[in-house]
Amino acid sequence: MTTPVTLVAVSAGLSEPSSTRLLADRLADAARRRLAEGGRPVEVRVIELRELAVDIANNLVTGFPGPELRAALEAVAGADGLIAVTPVFSASYSGLFKSFFDVVDKDALAGTPVLIAATGGTARHSLALEHAMRPLFAYLRAVVAPTAVYAASEDWGGTGDGLTATLPSRIARAGGELADLVGARPAPAAAAEAVTPFEEQLAALRPE
Repeated sequence: MTTPVTLVAVSAGLSEPSSTRLLADRLADAARRRLAEGGRPVEVRVIELRELAVDIANNLVTGFPGPELRAALEAVAGADGLIAVTPVFSASYSGLFKSFFDVVDKDALAGTPVLIAATGGTARHSLALEHAMRPLFAYLRAVVAPTAVYAASEDWGGTGDGLTATLPSRIARAGGELADLVGARPAPAAAAEAVTPFEEQLAALRPE
């Protein structure tokens, strides 16, 4: 039986409903559909940072995550692919978004395919993806998908920016890129049966 691919989407939206969560859901669905086309079963989990805000702050102060935050951190570390979406505040990612990734283990995302995305009120903040988010995940040694998706308020109407195509097409392209990166990762090797040094010595003493 094929092991399901695990996609984890992290949404730093603060409101409910949230355009940030909506974008995370659509990106996850685009990646899931591309993987499904290749016959790969997919499990998707969405982590709402808004629900973990107090735990994140406590972890920054005490160094210890609560049970819900620990589960979220384990999900991120174990993901085959990650979708990270933040609202843009003051031309960068939100404080909640950064605080969460500050408590993620520095080695947890090494080699993990990551799709970055953001939402904002104006298209003028779209460069936050390149000057803030991409360097963050490069520092964490993640493999960041080439296409980053920014959704301004006017993009949800369906016309989008004429220079970057419509939002649905950008979502489809980015989701496909993430799926291709996830699909290209080598499958975990089957664990070999553990052999202790003592067992090796016994084997050497046995007659042929």
